Amino acid sequence: MLFITRVQAEIHGVVLHLSKSSSQYFIRRKGIIPSLERRRFCSDNDSTRTVEASLISIFTKRPFSPESPVLQELSLRLTPQVVETVLKSLNSWRLALSFFDWASKGKHYSHNCYVYNAMAAILSNSRQKEPLRLLSEQALVSGCNWMPGAFGYFLRCLGSQGLLEEANSLFDQVRILGLCSLNGYSYNCLLEVIAKRGDVALLEYRLNEMKLFGWPIDKHALTPALQCYCNAGMFDKAFTIFNELSEKGWVDQHVLGIAVISYSKSGEVNKAFELIEWAEKFLNIRLNEKTLCILIHGFSRESRADKALDLYYKMRRFGFIPDISVYDVLIRGFCKRNETETAVDLLGHMKESGISPDSKIIVEILLTIHDDGEMIQLLEDSWKDLNTEKKMLLFRSVVEDLINAGYVVKAHHLLMFFSQNDLIKIGGANSTTHSSIEKLGTACFETAIDSLCKDNKLDMALDLFRVMNQCGYKCSVSLFNDVINCLSKGDRLIVCFDLLTQMKQANLQPTHFTFNCILGCLCRRADVAGSLAVIREMRCHGFEPWIKNYVTLVKQLCREGKTTEALNFLSDMSGEGFLPDMIAYSAVIDGFVSNDELDHGLKLFRRIREQGRHPDVVTYNTIIKGLCMRKRMAEAEDVVNDILDGGLVPSVVTYNSVIDGWGKVGDTDEAIKWFFRMVEDGQQPNVITYSSLVNGLCNAGKADEAVGFWIEMEDKGIDPNRVAYMGIINGLCKCGRPDVGMIYLQEMEGKGMLADAYIHTALSDALDECHDGSDPNTPLIDQVLDRRRLITDYTI
Repeated sequence: MLFITRVQAEIHGVVLHLSKSSSQYFIRRKGIIPSLERRRFCSDNDSTRTVEASLISIFTKRPFSPESPVLQELSLRLTPQVVETVLKSLNSWRLALSFFDWASKGKHYSHNCYVYNAMAAILSNSRQKEPLRLLSEQALVSGCNWMPGAFGYFLRCLGSQGLLEEANSLFDQVRILGLCSLNGYSYNCLLEVIAKRGDVALLEYRLNEMKLFGWPIDKHALTPALQCYCNAGMFDKAFTIFNELSEKGWVDQHVLGIAVISYSKSGEVNKAFELIEWAEKFLNIRLNEKTLCILIHGFSRESRADKALDLYYKMRRFGFIPDISVYDVLIRGFCKRNETETAVDLLGHMKESGISPDSKIIVEILLTIHDDGEMIQLLEDSWKDLNTEKKMLLFRSVVEDLINAGYVVKAHHLLMFFSQNDLIKIGGANSTTHSSIEKLGTACFETAIDSLCKDNKLDMALDLFRVMNQCGYKCSVSLFNDVINCLSKGDRLIVCFDLLTQMKQANLQPTHFTFNCILGCLCRRADVAGSLAVIREMRCHGFEPWIKNYVTLVKQLCREGKTTEALNFLSDMSGEGFLPDMIAYSAVIDGFVSNDELDHGLKLFRRIREQGRHPDVVTYNTIIKGLCMRKRMAEAEDVVNDILDGGLVPSVVTYNSVIDGWGKVGDTDEAIKWFFRMVEDGQQPNVITYSSLVNGLCNAGKADEAVGFWIEMEDKGIDPNRVAYMGIINGLCKCGRPDVGMIYLQEMEGKGMLADAYIHTALSDALDECHDGSDPNTPLIDQVLDRRRLITDYTI
């Protein structure tokens, strides 16, 4: 007969049950969450189960009203055992918390420590940190009495969610309020929570407190201390604790694992391995499977594949079967070291263990192999025992992973080789797998072709495209379009037409994208006849040519001086039923202006307007620019008025052209008038505006006014560019003021801008002409120098 007090039982983590038939105590070890068995000896079991079932049914079938008569009646029959059972039966933490809160409002009911633990377990397992923190506050306010074992479990739940401060505070409050007879077990649980955070100061404080209260510092206290020092990186103290555990014979798998893993995380791989060897040799302790896996990953991260491999062989000797993650990290480690042979051996071990390697592992090894034959052999060995569909799935994954890793050429080589293999061809596949094989193979080819096109490896892409057809796969319209698009950008026009023919022969309907890709290539070549032929075919299919394509053709012809041919092309387009966009006509008008055929441009401009089309401001600006360049300022002003009459707003470009034109004809008064009109109309002058005005004033010999506008430009925060500087310097030289021009040259060079040779020539010639020199005290020089000093002072 064993006699033990209830207090002693709680201290040692056991629960006592008193039998109704005798006064004997029966002892049973407590579980992590105390079981309901200890409270199942009551006579009204059936009634209790009915209450539990009713509550579970009500709370799982929402909506429900907490004020319902049924719930009101059930609340009178609540017991901690009932609440605990219901909590464990609810499959949602929100639902459990809702029931918990409802039950806590019962008139004749209050939660006990086991109910709080049940709720804490649910919140902890669901990683609900904030509700768990609130639960700890509620438990304290409720005044619930705790058994040491139950309280320890609650602390562990808090610790699992990183709530160290809450656990530590709760521990002190419970002791102060006398809600629990704390013992060594309670302290050990708190130490475990502290250890997870690595709070060394708090750990040492609690250890001293344990000694003060006379609680033994046993293995269960030293183990979290070891963990804490390791987590804090204090390995000297950790080693001292480990030695103490070793001297007392308390080192086990768990303790050894803590020390070894901590050494591994800190990069002390050699020390970790020495500790493993020592424990095996002198303590006959072997690491468990989980710890070995963690260490293999850790050693591999530290680029110690040699030590990771040693642990791998230990795992096998101990009878553990490594999973795919272990093989993956090992193979990656040896591939980084270019030890392909070892990586291939590990791949063989995988297969022997019945583990099929995934594509990422195979690709990792493939990337270290440079011989195509060895690559192919590796693949064939990898899928030796797989059926056709699984082979194709693995092959597709390998190809995609190679491409994603940037090795599209290797993917191309594999596809080209296996195109002659039954794996890639679908003709021999049986009817049950034919569809899936075709789908996998098509995607495989399409991915590779698309990547080759993006890398501008057009010949390789074409090779795969042809092989794809030979292997029995049907090319989709989108694949045809992608290839044609890339070929058209690469100016491979003949091949584009060949693929267009293949599409039609395969009964695939070309789309507007197909034709526009080919049209774009023709337009970039300025092939008028070819472009019109494609446009006619597009009309038959009801497709519209893209604006950017035929505008490109028009601009190309205009650059070559074939403006009339460009206009004829637009007329032919109109004859085919396509009304060209105004952008195209603007390009033709600009071509006429640029090629000194302004009157032809004006004629086209007027014809467009007579046809009821409305040119935009860009088109107007082209005409105005041409008129101003030819000094036909009256006509230019008429066109500006037409802009206003048409409800459009003249742009900065519009005003710049007119100001520059008046400057070139020497009428600076008109130029200044248009400058102020520009400002009044809400358009902000830019550096081009001021440069045009300054140049015009200099040409008219009005140096003072020119400099005045230049200073105004700077005051408005508009930075002069290189062209503007050279313009004013050259203009000042023409006005006989090279002295002021030299000031601006120095300023220009100070900003890192170099003037053209003609500027230096102009300055030299102007200085020679001023043989007696300029008066350095003229108001103009004073004005410029004052301005420069002001800018310098502001910058400083």
